[in-house]
Amino acid sequence: MTDVTLSFIDTDQPAPVVDALGQLLDADERARAARAGRESRSRFTVLRGAVRQLVAARLGVRPAEVVWRLGPNGKPEPAGAGGLRVSWSASGPLAVLALAEGREVGVDVEGLRESAVAERMAARWFPFEEARFVAEAAEPAERSARFTALWCRREAVVKAYGGRLAQSFGVCVLGPSPLAVGDPGRLGAGPVLVRDVPAPGPFRAAVAALGDRPVHVNSLVWQAG
Repeated sequence: MTDVTLSFIDTDQPAPVVDALGQLLDADERARAARAGRESRSRFTVLRGAVRQLVAARLGVRPAEVVWRLGPNGKPEPAGAGGLRVSWSASGPLAVLALAEGREVGVDVEGLRESAVAERMAARWFPFEEARFVAEAAEPAERSARFTALWCRREAVVKAYGGRLAQSFGVCVLGPSPLAVGDPGRLGAGPVLVRDVPAPGPFRAAVAALGDRPVHVNSLVWQAG
């Protein structure tokens, strides 16, 4: 059994919180924030500051002391973290961070897509059985929910491998949760375990971990301060 801690983060925070979290960022993060629009800059700052706080608490260091190293496709990991593995995702005002010990992990959160867009994207990018599952839903809201849940699973699997989204489009992630994907195709050697997780508001989320050992998910809500 692998314990995965998910921390959901409301990235719409008042200016004093944003300013305080901005002091924790490194030079690269500050430069990226400066290039963004005002709303995106604020949400980016909150996400990266909160991630630093949560990772630092696990490592027993100060948030500003967390140093990131990047994998081949840009997946960040904290340097000198031993077995700690991290993944995060953001969609509008909601973000989520996944932490796990000794096992590669990926997480994704997505706002519900409009049903017509969901059908078009499923038909374009998903394997046939997934696209059919989306299209066969009787109500537009259900088509949107099915698509978004499958997209979250796919993104979570990609992030667990530190791969690219294009490598996953031939991989089927349809089935009851949790699902063991035996052949992740070009992403790497399988299996990978993926499961849906509850998310607040009009969002869907999923977490994936390499290997087929069961996963226990503990969901928390990050609090500023």
